[in-house]
Amino acid sequence: MARFFDRLQPFALLILRIVLGCALVSASYTKIIPHGGFHGNNTFAAIEHWNAYVLTLGMPAWLGTIAALGEFLGGFCLLAGLFTRFFGGLNTLILIVAIAKVTFPSYGASKYPLTCMALSFIVMAFGAGPISLDSRLGWE
Repeated sequence: MARFFDRLQPFALLILRIVLGCALVSASYTKIIPHGGFHGNNTFAAIEHWNAYVLTLGMPAWLGTIAALGEFLGGFCLLAGLFTRFFGGLNTLILIVAIAKVTFPSYGASKYPLTCMALSFIVMAFGAGPISLDSRLGWE
């Protein structure tokens, strides 16, 4: 019976990466893409708005850019299984800061970021698995 479940491990890592990648991309979409899309002078409106919010938390604005891009690009890389450990670690750190600065007092508000942080940590620790670009390129 154990051998059967051992054969499922590559698919489990794939599913974990897909779920986490989709969650990160959807959570960071509005931080990167302006409402109504890119047109005119609003190309960086969403990221500027996000950076202004990060300033209200007492952190430098450039950390907002790093966090938004780390979540957005990291989500796509996790979907493909590319630079998996790097983006798993980066998103673990991003989500620890998000939990500490934004949602910590309320457990109800912290459940989603805690779950994503745990999944990011698992991806960082275990890697992408054999069904990934990292594995194909020999980076695993």
